[in-house]
Amino acid sequence: MVPVGTTRKVGLRYPTPLRMWAVFPKALAAVVCPFLDCETFPQRMALATLGDGVAGTAAYCRRMTFTFESTTDDVLDGIDLSGRRFVITGAASGLGEESTRALAAHGASILMLARDPQKNADAAERVRAAVPDADLSLDTVDLADLSSVRAFAGRYLDSSRPIDVLMNNAGVMACPFGHTADGFEMQFGTNHLGHFELTRLLEPAVLAGDNPRIVILSSAAHGIADVDLDDPNFEHTAYDAWVAYGRSKSANALHALALSQRLDGVLSLSVHPGGIMTNLGRHLNDDLLQQMLDRAKERSAAAGESGGMQFKSIPQGAATQVLAATSADLVGHNGAYLADCGVGVEGGNIGKNGFAPYIADTSTADRLWSVSEQLLAG
Repeated sequence: MVPVGTTRKVGLRYPTPLRMWAVFPKALAAVVCPFLDCETFPQRMALATLGDGVAGTAAYCRRMTFTFESTTDDVLDGIDLSGRRFVITGAASGLGEESTRALAAHGASILMLARDPQKNADAAERVRAAVPDADLSLDTVDLADLSSVRAFAGRYLDSSRPIDVLMNNAGVMACPFGHTADGFEMQFGTNHLGHFELTRLLEPAVLAGDNPRIVILSSAAHGIADVDLDDPNFEHTAYDAWVAYGRSKSANALHALALSQRLDGVLSLSVHPGGIMTNLGRHLNDDLLQQMLDRAKERSAAAGESGGMQFKSIPQGAATQVLAATSADLVGHNGAYLADCGVGVEGGNIGKNGFAPYIADTSTADRLWSVSEQLLAG
């Protein structure tokens, strides 16, 4: 590791591909076009000294305050990640690709995982165009197919490589009713169970890592619904795309909480990235979009605030998960839910940095763990 304050030249950020607009309804494009045409406004705050509470943490960490508007480059400014080994799911686009770019620009070694090998290779080319010396490797895993998850995990463990940061970034959102290859409801099966099994199998490599961390992508959508562990596959409940997504995102946050209670020496965190234009929204039609915007307005009104959903650029959206992977400030917050580059506030505006109390319930986290093990063993 290098001393705090050592700097490294950062690769240029490439613009959000315009082709991404094609996968979104026109109504959503109308909402976010004015925002994405503007510059971002990172708010750099004064550095604070590393206190006693972070003694013994990796020297790549640095303490700084960030905001809703902070980007990946802001979060990593001045940090050298040389020698740090990251594994990122869903790295072929969106937040996973941006996290890869930003971390690689600071010397991290990244294993990019995606279900489509060609899209993963294309993303790696874009990252290398921005960061010519990027240390990247690629592999394939389909989180909706446990045989794929288990095959990858077996290959990885056979390599005897440790993992310093496992970033469970991939996911599906508000898709039509369907099932994974193993018969689980698609969103719960992909977003939670696929990552649960991947994390469980990679545990030896994570425990062998240097100050290891596990970062799991959740969402403000957890506020739509808590997990339903009596009917996780909608066998007795009418399917609702947003409810299913909300359940899966609550499961993601509870998974991080459960990990924090089980893995000694591992910092586990869940993250709400914010509203971002990525291909995660490929299933959104006008009705689903309107439901999303209406919920955002309701959340704001309940918090006594005006307005509705606020959108971020992709570098802003990926900033919180990159912060989760590197910040010394978070060492004392194992199991926490993060949003807007900070620790979430229980009972606060879920559309911003608040979270529902049920994703901090340790008894639910324990039961989710048991149910997940039972489902995967079946």
